[in-house]
Amino acid sequence: MPTHVKRAFKYRFYPTDAQAAELSRTFGCVRKVYNMALAARTEAWTRQERVNYNATSAMLTAWKKTEELAFLNEVSSVPLQQCLRHLQGAFTNFFAKRAKYPRFKSRRKSRASAEYTTSGFRFRDGKLTLAKMKDPLDICWSRPLPEGASPSTVTVSRDSADRWFVSMLCDDTPAPMPATAGAVGIDAGLDHLVTLSTGEKIANPRHERRDRARLAKAQRALAKKVKGSANRGKARLRVAKIHAMIADRRRDGLHKLTTRLVRENQTLVIEDLTVRNMVKNHKLARAISDASWTELRSMLEYKAAWHGRNLVVVDRFFPSSKLCSACGTITSMMPLNVRTWTCEGCGTTHDRDANAAKNLLAAGLAVTVCGAGVRPQREFSRTGQSATKQKTPRREP
Repeated sequence: MPTHVKRAFKYRFYPTDAQAAELSRTFGCVRKVYNMALAARTEAWTRQERVNYNATSAMLTAWKKTEELAFLNEVSSVPLQQCLRHLQGAFTNFFAKRAKYPRFKSRRKSRASAEYTTSGFRFRDGKLTLAKMKDPLDICWSRPLPEGASPSTVTVSRDSADRWFVSMLCDDTPAPMPATAGAVGIDAGLDHLVTLSTGEKIANPRHERRDRARLAKAQRALAKKVKGSANRGKARLRVAKIHAMIADRRRDGLHKLTTRLVRENQTLVIEDLTVRNMVKNHKLARAISDASWTELRSMLEYKAAWHGRNLVVVDRFFPSSKLCSACGTITSMMPLNVRTWTCEGCGTTHDRDANAAKNLLAAGLAVTVCGAGVRPQREFSRTGQSATKQKTPRREP
């Protein structure tokens, strides 16, 4: 059955001076309203009172009537209302213990963006015109929208490299992929980005390392500039462009890799890595961040959901590296510097990453075929003693 999804299509556009000024004002007003509403809700929270979206919307109406905040009337009201809805969503996630307490938006560090609903834009004949603007945006249509699709929301943003983007949320039916019975275990690493259970190893491009010297030179030049000067702004932009280029290359490579894996396999098995804890190792933090394992998993998750593939996530305590894929013997110690090892039980010599990928695949197939668990008890992975009880595995769609 075709899968109907909400899909965002992102394009770069080139605003006129008037459009750029209008959008910059909108970004500033969105940030101002968000921070004021957050401050009001935080103050109410200290009094053990809850303020919902309707209350903050009424506050916005009152703020617009004051002389000090009259400038809020100069921009479209739609993005201002949307930022209040986003704040409500942030508090909902906080109360449900899915996220931390909302933070204030920073002019420098926060993403400059504004979201428009259907009442805040007009999309006709392939041209997008936002509220308070006379002319349509000059969009670089790098790929077509789905046939007959009409955006439900439009998000305009500007990144730190001073590039402008527009993201259109549309209903879409992803193109079906050819049926396959393939299954693969995927072990993420640093020497190789991923190692597959087939024995194939995908090289780690190390995008940040390629431009490390160039980035360091630009950062040194930025550090020497006087704060607040025009030259410092230019130097900051040069650093941001290098970071943007690195991120773009990394994202492009991950998209190509994940699309290939989803196209070729019906079942994909990965490990639940705690990247947040792993980057606390200062010797490996830069390399782990550059590999971007979290983004790799995120892409596999939504692409598998789109195309009807099965993605199995094995618990982080499963001893994939220490378990012999030939006889099942568990080695007590396996330091990171050990890349090949010989099983004491059967004498088989293993490549560490390839063996881990094979074990991940076997554990994932056990889930999909017979429902066995792959989340062992803590004693199973820490002491090497076999567990008699298996917990229910964490599974992703």
